[in-house]
Amino acid sequence: MPQPNRPMFTTTADALVIVDFSPRGPRGSRGPGGSRGPGGSHGPRDTRTPRSPRRRPAPGPYRRLLATPGARAFTIGNLLARLPMGMFSVSAVVMIAGTRGSYALAGAVTATGLGATAVVAPWTARLVDRHGQAKIAVPATALAALGSLALLLCVRLGAPAWTLFVSYAGTATTPNLGGMSRARWAHLLDGDESSLHVANAFEQAVDEACYMLGPVLAAFLCTAFFPEAGTLTGVVLLVTGVLVFTAQRSTEPPVRGYGPSKAPLRAPGIPPLLAVCLATGAVFGSMEVVTIAFADAQGHRSAAGIVLALQAAGSCAAGLVYGATRRAGPGAGSVEDRYVWCMAAMTTLLTLPLLAASLTDSLPVLAVALLIAGMATAPTMVTQMTLVQRRTPPGRLNEGMTLAVTGLLGGIACGSAVGGWTAEHVSPAAGYGVPVTATAAALMTALTWTRPPRT
Repeated sequence: MPQPNRPMFTTTADALVIVDFSPRGPRGSRGPGGSRGPGGSHGPRDTRTPRSPRRRPAPGPYRRLLATPGARAFTIGNLLARLPMGMFSVSAVVMIAGTRGSYALAGAVTATGLGATAVVAPWTARLVDRHGQAKIAVPATALAALGSLALLLCVRLGAPAWTLFVSYAGTATTPNLGGMSRARWAHLLDGDESSLHVANAFEQAVDEACYMLGPVLAAFLCTAFFPEAGTLTGVVLLVTGVLVFTAQRSTEPPVRGYGPSKAPLRAPGIPPLLAVCLATGAVFGSMEVVTIAFADAQGHRSAAGIVLALQAAGSCAAGLVYGATRRAGPGAGSVEDRYVWCMAAMTTLLTLPLLAASLTDSLPVLAVALLIAGMATAPTMVTQMTLVQRRTPPGRLNEGMTLAVTGLLGGIACGSAVGGWTAEHVSPAAGYGVPVTATAAALMTALTWTRPPRT
């Protein structure tokens, strides 16, 4: 039966019933034949004042960064795989020094492994750029894991000292997870300089967080369970993280041909940066071994990881603040100028651990000094990676950033050996003069050779 276009009235007992069959529009308004509209006379009128929509605060730069499609997925695997980077060297030093009784041997073994990585890593990165991250990173990680397990067995079984050097050198195929992650950000952000600055700061904060948590976890595992527990846990985390990271194929940068581009090592402005990276790595390597030796001399070897974590915590916090700071406009200065100022701040603050160890001989005072000294590390490294990205030829970004990491590893190897020798033959407090000397050399190199290259 067709419905009427006007209301119908009827009575039920003592109630009057009004039935309206006309079609309704949005917000309860009538159709063409209806009699009720925004100011109609039928039915009650909604006199409530509409609520104003509540404004949500704008998301921060890091929240916007992680909102990039696919970013969180590969970041999880990246975190798992990079955490062992702060565990392996500390685990090796504690494991070897605890069983062989020599920090010089421990420093020399770690220096050999890092030196081998400095030689092999650029070739691994070149293969990654040429064939893709997933195809190269997984087998390279498997070989590195076998080298770590071989070192563990040699220490456990009391094998000759030369086997320790050979085994740790077998970890040289470990892929540069930080470089591959930065390459993914560069691919996803596609030239957005502001967002890329935030991404570089985030990646450096991840590095510092891993080097903050890694030594603590390694020292705890090696002292609470058995000396080889830190290395064994690191191998499991590394393999799992790389598998998760490489499984995210949607964010993997496409393989591009090299074309006429130069090798990064021959690109203008790259060699001076690598020299600074070498000196900066010596700071990190010597600081780690000397701090372990200083804590051991105080009778608190297990606290060495916590002390080193404080330095990384200061760097991590400073890096996040530096990344959230907008670096654009005419008043921001060039990247080269910021690099020199960051290196000068790093040189100045690194004198604090030397003074604390020499004047007070107190581990808590040294921990505070390292916390403050670490605040210049992340801004320096963020600016350094920005320079490397700008000066690397197209299509070879992972190789260029791996060369920078290679310079750092070479410096860490030299710093570990020199720092271990100084701590054992002079004193642990005197060992803190090694990172001060290294960062002063890095500052002089930055002042002289890191100007913008001529085109």
